Amino acid sequence: MTESLDRYLAAAQRPNTQRSYASAIRHFEVEAGCFLPATADGVAHYLARYAADLSINTLKQRVAALARWHADHGFPDPTRAPIVKQALKGIAALHPAAEKQAVPLQIKQLAMISGFLEEAVLTARTNDDRASELRHRRDHALVLLGFWRGFRGDELIRLEVQHVRVVERKGMTLFLPRSKGDRENVGRTFKVPALSRLCPVTAVSKWIDTADLTEGPLFRRVDRWGGIGKEELHPNSIVPLLRRVFADSGIASAEQYSGHSLRRGFAGWANDNGWDVKALMEYVGWKDVQSAVRYIDGGDPFNQHRINARLSKTRLPAPK
Repeated sequence: MTESLDRYLAAAQRPNTQRSYASAIRHFEVEAGCFLPATADGVAHYLARYAADLSINTLKQRVAALARWHADHGFPDPTRAPIVKQALKGIAALHPAAEKQAVPLQIKQLAMISGFLEEAVLTARTNDDRASELRHRRDHALVLLGFWRGFRGDELIRLEVQHVRVVERKGMTLFLPRSKGDRENVGRTFKVPALSRLCPVTAVSKWIDTADLTEGPLFRRVDRWGGIGKEELHPNSIVPLLRRVFADSGIASAEQYSGHSLRRGFAGWANDNGWDVKALMEYVGWKDVQSAVRYIDGGDPFNQHRINARLSKTRLPAPK
């Protein structure tokens, strides 16, 4: 009974959260040399010690991990103390940092990538290079699907073949058992449109057919001999994979892109093409407006054209 309960309790916490919390506790104990259970004063001094080296978001994540550790082990939570909250507030004031955002992938760049991968598939087939053909098919499906559905990298690697349903000439549905915004773990079904160009449905279907996949993870490792792994791609492999594909496709400064570049790219494209924020939130799965706005630069990010348009109609005194 205890083993079954432990399994369900572990499943209630997301793998990414488990890994990040474990890393935070390890840093607190091993690298910082602090003791658990901790005191409020000890946590505050820990925060002050790393205030200049770690971002405020990282420090808040460390505090959350410490709070969870104390709750799980039946100890009073020291992170609730006023001194800890004041320390975080002071650090945010003295070490302000601009929020880092992924460079959005533009639609023209998406077309460049798609064209490159299609040519690469043809070359691989001509050379009877199955391993390269499989990798290019996989990467093509991953990039197009990630862009047009605004998926995060961790969502892409959790997709499974048995949850893919193609609807002829219309699109396909994908069931994702859990995602970042799905706090109740009820899962969500995503609808993916079949498009006349840069079609994610066609790319995914060709990858599944070429790899002869019937169940299990949709996106997997392909070895040098064309062998296909049984496990999903590792979370840490998504960004290097995308940057490699972008660089090979001729995208400049590929190292500046990240897993969120696909999501931000689609949000910007949708905004530029008349999608209202509500429709975009519903499609991508954002729960609040602030989350959506963070991803949208729009076609006039500096409001230059909007201001100049008004300025040109404003009567100003002639310069002396």
